[in-house]
Amino acid sequence: MTKYIFVTGGVLSSVGKGILTSSVGKMLQVRGYSVSVVKIDPYVNVDAGTMNPYMHGEVFVTEDGGETDLDLGHYERFLDTNIPKFNNITTGQIYASVIEKERKGDYLGRCVQIIPQITDEIKDRITTAAKMAGTDILLVEIGGTVGDIEGLPFTEAARQLRLEEGYENTLFIHLALVPILDVTKEQKSKPFQHSVQELRRIGVQPDVLVGRCRVPMEDSIKKKISLFGSVPLDCVFSSYDAESIYQVPLELDKQGMGECITRRLALYNSKADWSSWIPIAESFKKHSKVLKIGMCGKYTKLSDSYVSITEALRHAAAKLGVQVSIEWIETTKYEENPSEVREMDQYHGIMVLPGFGARGTEGKIRAISFARENKKPFLGICFGFQLAVVEFTRNVLGHATADTTEVNPGTAYPVIDFLPEQKAISHLGGTMRLGAYKILLEPGTLAHTLYGTSEIYERHRHRYEVNPNYWKELEAAGLKLSGWSADKKRVEFIELPSHPFFLGTQAHPEFKSRPGRPSPPYYGFVEACMKSSS
Repeated sequence: MTKYIFVTGGVLSSVGKGILTSSVGKMLQVRGYSVSVVKIDPYVNVDAGTMNPYMHGEVFVTEDGGETDLDLGHYERFLDTNIPKFNNITTGQIYASVIEKERKGDYLGRCVQIIPQITDEIKDRITTAAKMAGTDILLVEIGGTVGDIEGLPFTEAARQLRLEEGYENTLFIHLALVPILDVTKEQKSKPFQHSVQELRRIGVQPDVLVGRCRVPMEDSIKKKISLFGSVPLDCVFSSYDAESIYQVPLELDKQGMGECITRRLALYNSKADWSSWIPIAESFKKHSKVLKIGMCGKYTKLSDSYVSITEALRHAAAKLGVQVSIEWIETTKYEENPSEVREMDQYHGIMVLPGFGARGTEGKIRAISFARENKKPFLGICFGFQLAVVEFTRNVLGHATADTTEVNPGTAYPVIDFLPEQKAISHLGGTMRLGAYKILLEPGTLAHTLYGTSEIYERHRHRYEVNPNYWKELEAAGLKLSGWSADKKRVEFIELPSHPFFLGTQAHPEFKSRPGRPSPPYYGFVEACMKSSS
């Protein structure tokens, strides 16, 4: 029988539930248990695909083509497993399913209500995810903050599941902020206490409490939280700032959290074996050599917009024994003052990141031109790959007005154009080229060398591609088209053989990067940055 662990958060959002959930999963995994994770997002959107990253953070793409919450990326990286799109549940999905059933007549004679129809649908999704995964333990992270009106049906469904699945088969973990007052430097437990009271008012008594604080919680604060939360002191833990997120499960386990959870769920004879994880976590400790990476993106004011990319860079750096210093660049300034692009000479490497729309596009193209002309290591991802083709077409082929039809539909040189199957699409949600596709790499190319094989699978999220009408002209001028879709109808990788490291990919290899096993393009890029710095 699958056991269920529900993780809730209080006081404010973005308190660290995703990292905590991933850490709990890791603590169970190293004890020999199979684990899967479900993320519940109470927003009414069907998925994250149509939301601006400033509203939601990165859209994480699963192997099977789901546009999901970024926390699924954390789960995959910590547990080294692929999470299916079915495991990201939203209010939009639940209500759409219930309404469809009502229209079909499945509820004839009944009034459709939040309880039981909506909560039954939620429970069915959770238990089906457990059956599909076939794991010992299913972790369920309930997004948002306890007390949010949109999250109430999900918390109620979790409460009901405890009754149905049994006390020994369900566990509630509540994470909440423990702030430190700037004036007095005191740790304050009152917000945490109120958060637990709200959870109990809804009908859920937590079994484990975790305080999120910049530093370890004082014993007096833990005792207060234990007393007012009605939780034994040995089930109250402190999640504090660590040198890297991959250190968090180790720190929590040292406090006894793994033992507490397994004891509470009657999971006996489960000794932890951290031997494979400790070297990975240790590799992320600070190194003396620091590489400055210039990140040219559109959503640079919120680092969560590119969390998989920043983690992929850190994975590569840790493996190489260096540190990366990521500096966000708003490229619109290069449009207003083109001479400012010379500041990019300070970076050991330049990345141009994914994004949609025209803002900052010309600035990104100037950054790419600087990297190409000045032999700076360059990595372009998705839109960055497309703009690298635009830059080459303009400045090497001499088609000065070349562009992507996404930005300029009337361009005379549409070197980047709509995918043919996209032209008849009217609905934007879930209709891009999504998920993992086979890529064939040309032997002897940089891409082939990095991957060490001629056939790979990488995840995608795009509507545009390199226009086939320009393939021959681009290659004749020196741009190597080094990776292709399985049917050879789409360009997947480009590179410049005359450049120390100039690589672009239509794919998103960052989604499959893992700590201890970095994505090959990111590893190659960071390695090239090391060489350029010496």
